[in-house]
Amino acid sequence: MSMDGYSPEEQRKRKFAADCLKKAQEAMGKQNWDYACEMLGTSVKLVPDNVMFRQTLRGVQRKKYKDNKTGASMAFLKLNGIRSKIKKARSAKNWPDMDTAAEEGLAVNPWDGQFNADLGEAARERGFDEIAVFAYETAVAPDGAPENKDFLIALAGVYEIRRDYRKAVASLEKVMQLDPLNGAVRSKIHALGANEVIDKGNYEDAKNTQDVRTDTIKQGYEESVKGDARSSSDILAPGESQENDLLRAIKKDPANVAGYLKLADFYKREGRLEESARTFKQALDVSGDANVREQMEDVELDMVRKNVQFAKEAYSRNKDDEDARKNAFDLQKELRDQEIEVFSRRVERYPADLKLKHELAMRFMAAAKHALAIPLLQAASKDVRLEAQVLVSLGKCFLAQKQNQLANRQFQKAVEKLNANDQPEPFKECHYLLGRLAEAGKDFPLAEKHYSEVLAVDYAYKDTAARLEEIQKQMGGGGQVDMGDM
Repeated sequence: MSMDGYSPEEQRKRKFAADCLKKAQEAMGKQNWDYACEMLGTSVKLVPDNVMFRQTLRGVQRKKYKDNKTGASMAFLKLNGIRSKIKKARSAKNWPDMDTAAEEGLAVNPWDGQFNADLGEAARERGFDEIAVFAYETAVAPDGAPENKDFLIALAGVYEIRRDYRKAVASLEKVMQLDPLNGAVRSKIHALGANEVIDKGNYEDAKNTQDVRTDTIKQGYEESVKGDARSSSDILAPGESQENDLLRAIKKDPANVAGYLKLADFYKREGRLEESARTFKQALDVSGDANVREQMEDVELDMVRKNVQFAKEAYSRNKDDEDARKNAFDLQKELRDQEIEVFSRRVERYPADLKLKHELAMRFMAAAKHALAIPLLQAASKDVRLEAQVLVSLGKCFLAQKQNQLANRQFQKAVEKLNANDQPEPFKECHYLLGRLAEAGKDFPLAEKHYSEVLAVDYAYKDTAARLEEIQKQMGGGGQVDMGDM
């Protein structure tokens, strides 16, 4: 291996690591797996950025355990302490220690998906991208945890770092197979697809990629620079500030949408939502891509949600402040209206996404637009994961429309699918509303049954106890249910 560019100390380390590799290879020829693992482990410690050392070590470790897929016997007795080391190192962001601990765990069970993912995380944070890819790929291999969504998403992330967008998309598509309603992953797939197109076209190296948009792009870049609080004399050297590096990349090629997307993502991760939204808007001006628009809209919604939270906290500190109450109410309404606008476009764009339809329906219900919510909920009820909650919401819509019989039918279907342990709130609400409907129809024994189900879970739920007491005295009124009390 070449020693060019290394300090004398680093050269000595690498030479010794190469010697250990030779000894390991000799031991492998004699099937002396323990000694081979020891030598390769030394190579890894001395030169942690060498992916070949890691790959060879993992292969020898598997040979040591005769490819049994489980590692050392009684392995679980040895792993709790190692997992504690990893947790502590992660908390302290001590990535070298986390790397070492992960390797310690893999020495016990080289197939363990979590230890491989831990190694991938530590390697990624240390800038060892090749090793991160190898570790995450091992984590999601058939012998590891092939259906772990977090591992697949992390693998896509390191593929993206290496600009291998096709593999990143393939990894996220596996996530979508496991979780078809994950809108964030779907949006990321679209964004990666755009990056792949950019790379294929060599747009990042082009001199003039979109001359027709030059004025708009230049203006967008100038706004980005104005948004940076530092003066030009304060700008750091390349590599010292990720933000400045991204700004320089945009200045170098202001027609390249990838630069804006990376900067917008950076601002979003840093919680600088206004700057993120502005940069996504510039990316949209450059690309005209609907997927970029969705990313911009998500940040804009986060901005309003943040303002709503601040307004609610201000009102909670002074309940007598009418201005604070009105501000919180107005911002909540603004958020709801904005969500309705955004979700309506996405439901039209993704008609098969039943979770989106449910989300839009809930906003319509909050706006008292029950007639618009009903068809969306009827469609969303076809998703078995949403069915019970959707049926409760559908029943409430029919109640609001004074269709008590239809409401009762939905609640009856919902209550068969709910249980108090997994879904306590929908369970209580559904039985309570069935009790109200039975009470309104003067079927007091049935009302008593439903109210009793509620009280068995939560004795303080609404006015259930008082209503049950009245029913047991054979007292109560009939007629339509008063939605104002529900």
